[in-house]
Amino acid sequence: MQFISFRYKDQIAAGLLLREGVVHLAAAAKAAGEALDLSSMLSIIRGGAPALAACERLAADAAHSGDALLPIAQVQKLAPIPQPARNVFCVGRNYLDHVKEGAAAMRTDLKLPVVPQFFTKATLTVIGPGADVRLDRKLTQKLDYEVELAVIIGRGGRDIAASQAFDHIFGYSIANDVTARDLQRRHEQWFKGKSLDTTLPLGPCIISSDELGDPKLLELSLAVNGQERQRARVDQMIFDIPTIIASLSAGLTLLPGDIIATGTPSGVGFAMNPPQFLHDGDEMLACIDHIGELRNRVVEV
Repeated sequence: MQFISFRYKDQIAAGLLLREGVVHLAAAAKAAGEALDLSSMLSIIRGGAPALAACERLAADAAHSGDALLPIAQVQKLAPIPQPARNVFCVGRNYLDHVKEGAAAMRTDLKLPVVPQFFTKATLTVIGPGADVRLDRKLTQKLDYEVELAVIIGRGGRDIAASQAFDHIFGYSIANDVTARDLQRRHEQWFKGKSLDTTLPLGPCIISSDELGDPKLLELSLAVNGQERQRARVDQMIFDIPTIIASLSAGLTLLPGDIIATGTPSGVGFAMNPPQFLHDGDEMLACIDHIGELRNRVVEV
């Protein structure tokens, strides 16, 4: 199933994307007498297996009858989780070629991480497909892009074994970890340079883990103004998804709806020769197989 969050007639709702249109899940549930709360992505994720089963029934009914279906052109897609309950977890330096290009650009010795390097992005970084990324020249002159596979936690837990990690995943999405490189260097840590408002485009949907299957052969890419900058496969990660979840959850409880951005491949702007940072009007197109396209424009404010 492909879940989206959308705005329709000034209301925000959760839906399922079908070829025939968008299933307005709350409206469909009300019409069908479903008692479960399907009004938002977070309520669906927290609802677990019963909520997923209800969504499957409603999708089948809508595809058959056409009831509770909205034309895709009449809805505005938002980030699949428009307002995360807490900061987005992220993994830094998780593709070998990206680590190599970073070391070369900064003229430092190549040193591979021995454990996943975690940081977070604040909740107001999250924006949806088609939304603008703010470029404030008073704050940064070096805004950069990073396409990443986002993992959405379904069943929470602490001390999750790597062998059980996929049982805790609700689905997957596309993230673009936009970064102010000068702030990142100036503060000598990653949080501030990664947490400016609007710097985490997310979407266009969450594809459920049962539909996607094993993500390791997925290909991800990013283009700026039609010029491809990044392309890699998920199986090129230094730390795979089970390792990331096991390491992150060690002593730290993951919650339903938590978002984990799993790292970016090589091709980022700061490592190009000469460096190529984002400018007013630049259009970024992030793509991942079977999930879709995430398009956002940079707007100077």
